[in-house]
Amino acid sequence: MNFDLDPADAAFQAEMRAFIRQALPADIARRGRQGFHATHDDVQAWMRILNARGLAAVHWPRQHGGTDWSPLRRHLFQVELRAAGTPVPDQAALELVGPVIYTFGDEVQKARYLPAILNADTFWCQGFSEPNSGSDLASLKTRAVRDGDHYVVNGQKTWTSEAHKADMMFALVRTDGEARPQAGISFLLIDMKSPGVSVRPIYTINEGLSVNEVFLDNVRVPAENLVGEENRGWGYAKFLLTNERTMSAETPHTAFDLEQVKQIAAVERRGGRPLIEDPLFAARLARFEIELRALEAAVLRVLHMGENDPALNATASVLKLRGSELRQRIADLAVEALGDHGLAVFPDVEGQDNMDVLAPVPPAPDYAAGWLSRAMFRRATTIYGGANEIQRTIIAKSVLGL
Repeated sequence: MNFDLDPADAAFQAEMRAFIRQALPADIARRGRQGFHATHDDVQAWMRILNARGLAAVHWPRQHGGTDWSPLRRHLFQVELRAAGTPVPDQAALELVGPVIYTFGDEVQKARYLPAILNADTFWCQGFSEPNSGSDLASLKTRAVRDGDHYVVNGQKTWTSEAHKADMMFALVRTDGEARPQAGISFLLIDMKSPGVSVRPIYTINEGLSVNEVFLDNVRVPAENLVGEENRGWGYAKFLLTNERTMSAETPHTAFDLEQVKQIAAVERRGGRPLIEDPLFAARLARFEIELRALEAAVLRVLHMGENDPALNATASVLKLRGSELRQRIADLAVEALGDHGLAVFPDVEGQDNMDVLAPVPPAPDYAAGWLSRAMFRRATTIYGGANEIQRTIIAKSVLGL
C-alpha cells in the first residue's frame, strides 16, 4: 500500500499549513501547544477566523456551510490544525449536534442553529449520560412531558462536557414511559439559560474543569425544539454516536502528542546521552508510530464508507477502542520520559485547567508543562463516547458474532 500523497494533495496540505500559520494568532498558538483545554475566548476567536474562510466545518455538506473536500483532504486539514496547536473547536456543535440538525431537523432549526454553530455564536453540550445510565443510554430516566406548546423536562445529566460554558444542550429525554426503552426516547434542544437549569462542576483527577452535572427541574422547552419525530430519538442518537466514536480515534491529536514526546526525548538525557538514542526507548517510539499510522489508515477507510454501510458502527467502535488506548499510552510515555520534570502539574495559568489557588510548580523546562495533568485526564478517553467495555461488546456481537 502506498501512503505517499499525490502532488495535488501535497500542494493542498502545504496551502493549508501556510494559511494556518498566517491566520493563527501567536498567543493562541502558544497556549494551544501546551495541550490544555482551550479557553472559550480562544475557541470562539479561532472558529470565527475559520468561518470567515468557509473552513469552520469542512466535513459538513457544502449547502450547509461545509466543503466538497475528499475525506483525505479533510483529514490532512485536521492534521495541520493540530500540528499548529490551534484550539479544539466546539466539537459537540460541529461534530455531533450539527450533523443531526442538518440531517433530521426542520428548515427552521437549520436556519436558526447551523449559522450560529459555524460562527461560534452558540456553544453546545451533550446531555446523554445520567447517573446509572452512562454507556447504557436506553435506561435513561430524564422525563419530558408534553404540556401544550412545550415539553416539561425533569431529570439529571452528568459528565456533561463544557456545560458550564454552553448556551444550548442537545439531550435525550424519555417521552414514552410505556414503550420499550429504545422506543420512548426523543431528542430535544434545551436553552441552558432556561429557568430550572442548574450546572454543578465536577473537578477531574487533573484538577481541571471540563465536565459537570446538569439538573433539570421543571424546565419548559418549546415543542419546536424537538428534532425529528417524538420517540425516534434513539435512531438519531445512534447516528450521532457513530460520528463521535469515529472522532474519538483522535489521530491528529495523538500525532501531535507523539511528536512532542520525540522532542522531549531528544532533549532529556539518560546515562549521558539523549533518551531518544536509547534503543529500548526508540523501539517503543517506533511501535507507537506504527500503531498510529495503522490507525490513521483505518480512519480514512471509515471516512470513505457510505453512511449506510453495515460495517460502519462496529468499525467506529474499533477506532474508538484503539485510538483512546493509544492516547493514554503515549501520554504515559511522555511523563516517563520527563522523569522528575513530569511533576510540573499546574503551570496552566491562562487556560481553563487552572484552579483557584495554584499549587507550587516545581522547577522544570517549558516542555514539561502540564504533561502529568494531560496523562491523568487521558484516563477519560476510554470512558467518554461510550466506555471501551461497551465498544468491545459491540465488536463481539457485530464483528465476531458472539
